[in-house]
Amino acid sequence: MTPIYLDYNATTPIDPRVFEAMRPYFVEHFGNPSSAHSFGQTTKSAVETARQQVASLIGAKPSEIILTSGGTEASNHAIKGVFQSRPRGLFSRLWKRAGHIITSAIEHPATLKPCEYLQRFGVDVTIVGVDRYGQVDVDEVKSAIRSDTRLISIMHSNNEVGTLQPIREIARIAQYRGLLMHTDVAQSLGKLPIDVHDLGVDLLTIAGHKLYAPKGIGVLFVRDGVEIENLIHGAGHESGRRAGTESVPFIVGLGQACEIARESLPDATIRLRSLCDRLWTLLQGGFDEKVVLNGHPEDRLPNTLNVNFVGHVGAELLRKVPEIAASTGSACHDGKVQLSPVLSAMGVPSAMGQGAVRFSVGRFTTEEEIDNAVEILVERSK
Repeated sequence: MTPIYLDYNATTPIDPRVFEAMRPYFVEHFGNPSSAHSFGQTTKSAVETARQQVASLIGAKPSEIILTSGGTEASNHAIKGVFQSRPRGLFSRLWKRAGHIITSAIEHPATLKPCEYLQRFGVDVTIVGVDRYGQVDVDEVKSAIRSDTRLISIMHSNNEVGTLQPIREIARIAQYRGLLMHTDVAQSLGKLPIDVHDLGVDLLTIAGHKLYAPKGIGVLFVRDGVEIENLIHGAGHESGRRAGTESVPFIVGLGQACEIARESLPDATIRLRSLCDRLWTLLQGGFDEKVVLNGHPEDRLPNTLNVNFVGHVGAELLRKVPEIAASTGSACHDGKVQLSPVLSAMGVPSAMGQGAVRFSVGRFTTEEEIDNAVEILVERSK
């Protein structure tokens, strides 16, 4: 029996339409996009078409799209690039690299680790907490702003519990105070409408493998007029902003994935929410309501359901059901259960959070799979 895949937040399978779009660029169209001859011009055109497709999905200009190796590189580039950039002109001699960044306790390591790295160079980092639903407080972010704050980086949606963050409100504050705003939409893109102008952000991270594109491709949106230092130095690819010969097949795949996502909204949101609601209703019935929701009951991703199975250890429960692919919010080492940093930041009691399991549905999930998964879970949990 093929396992039931309920871990779309970890990664998505490549959509067959994406794979077919990529296929010719592995063998037939192999030219270097920087080459002046016809082989290079063919692939250069394909890269620019993909750039336009990405830009259209998020309401950006193609010139604002930097193609990267993935979401991790994009976030590293955004965060390090802001603090390593040097102003030009008369006041450049007075410039100091150190400054202050605000982020949250539930960020992905691709955000938190670059912040930690910058601390080595004198950058101060303020990590704001979250409430019991995993949502940051706008007023707390506002209160954390200092005279030397340069960047606020808050994820659009949490990958573990799915809670959405008040990005628009925070971005308005950042803009009013003359600060840059970065957000990671890796989990949200394709599930919810994302528009950079509506959000008001200056920098935005995309990961291809969360969007039915291959692993190894991503995007950093940089609003026109925002200058950040390059993360990777070398030749003048990406208009001099990111060195490295372009991975044309992966870029084409990402472009096609963005095109499919744009055409599928808002129906995709409705379908994902319906599947997730079905899963939640069946779990409540099958476990006599001994399941507790983690995350915001309404302001969360339509595909994500993180629940505590009261009286169970999440990792142990998943080991009993190899027919189901899902993730746990707790780790068991030497007989001790340790909650994830996200659940800990939310204040989830250890006795309850040890039973946390994250289910995330996707484009290819069926109602039959949802029904079968719950039946298996109920049977094996006894």
